[in-house]
Amino acid sequence: MITKCVTAVEVGRLRETLAPQLPAPLRLTRQRKAVMTALYQRAGFPSAQELHEALEAEGITIGLTTVYRTLHALDRSGQLDVVREESGERLYRPRPADGHRHCLVCRDCGLSTEVEADAVERWAEGVAEGMGFTEVEHTVELTGVCDRCGFTRTTPGPGSAEQRA
Repeated sequence: MITKCVTAVEVGRLRETLAPQLPAPLRLTRQRKAVMTALYQRAGFPSAQELHEALEAEGITIGLTTVYRTLHALDRSGQLDVVREESGERLYRPRPADGHRHCLVCRDCGLSTEVEADAVERWAEGVAEGMGFTEVEHTVELTGVCDRCGFTRTTPGPGSAEQRA
């Protein structure tokens, strides 16, 4: 039997090619594949409950606990970006093959926009190095209200005193 060593670049390419499938070391199960496929089909950051509802609507029988367990395993393996809503609920999306991203997420509609965060990366690396830590991970959550939702909030409704004036 011949064994071939695979470089990190080849792994990255394979990961992009097989995006909806799970990379090793997680075993690919029917449920895990379904959750990953559902994640790749959605824009933004869906919740576990939203993914569960979408899977059930597609006729895929899967328990909510299994969805949560799968998302937790994917998060631990570095396959997901995770943000928290104000309520504390975790929202998920597949992590790009070239690493995590920082996003600004609208608290009203869930729109997520990637933001440049080189300064955050340098700061985290510097703090870790200064404290003698390695393999440090970090989470930066930026939330706000997007232009569209902000406009809706400030636009007077029909029949309001401002509109009649």
